[in-house]
Amino acid sequence: METERLLRAAADFLSTRPNATLDEIGAAAGVSHSTLYRHFDGRTALLEALDHAAIEQMRDALKTSHWQEYSPTDALRILVAACEPVAGYLTLRYVQGQSFETRKSVAEWREINSEIEEIFLRGQRAGEFRTDVTADWLTEAFFSLVSGAGWSVQLGRVARREFTARRANPAWRD
Repeated sequence: METERLLRAAADFLSTRPNATLDEIGAAAGVSHSTLYRHFDGRTALLEALDHAAIEQMRDALKTSHWQEYSPTDALRILVAACEPVAGYLTLRYVQGQSFETRKSVAEWREINSEIEEIFLRGQRAGEFRTDVTADWLTEAFFSLVSGAGWSVQLGRVARREFTARRANPAWRD
C-alpha cells in the first residue's frame, strides 16, 4: 500500500515538475530520499514502476467497465469514468514522453490502445462517432481527454465529480 501511495504522489508531482530530483519527489510524497530508494532503485526504476502502474490501472478500467456490454457511446462514457484513477499516470506519460516507456510497455500500451480503438470502430460503424477522422486519432483524443480532465482536477479547476465524459463535449461525436 505504501508503494501505491508513493507512486500516485510521484505521478502527481512529476506531471507538474517532470525534471524533479528524487529528493524533491520524496519530499512531495512526504518521505525521505532513502525511503524512496528503498522502494525504487533510482529514477529509471521509479518511472518503470509508474508505467507498470498505469498499464495495470488501464487494464483494470477496461475490465471493470464491461464496455463490450454497452453501446459505443455508453461504453466510452463508462470507460472515461473508470479511468479517473489512472488520469494522473496518463498525464505523466504525456509529460515524460518516450523516456517513460520500456520496450515491454510499448507492446502493452499497444494492446490497451487496440481495445479502446475497438470502441471507436464500433461507434463509427454504428454511426455514433464521427468518421472523418480515424479510430486511432479518436483513441488519442480519448487519452487526451482523460489526461486533461485529471490535470484539471489536480489543479482544482474542476471538481472530481465532473470527470465523466457526459459533462464534456467529446471530439468523437459529430
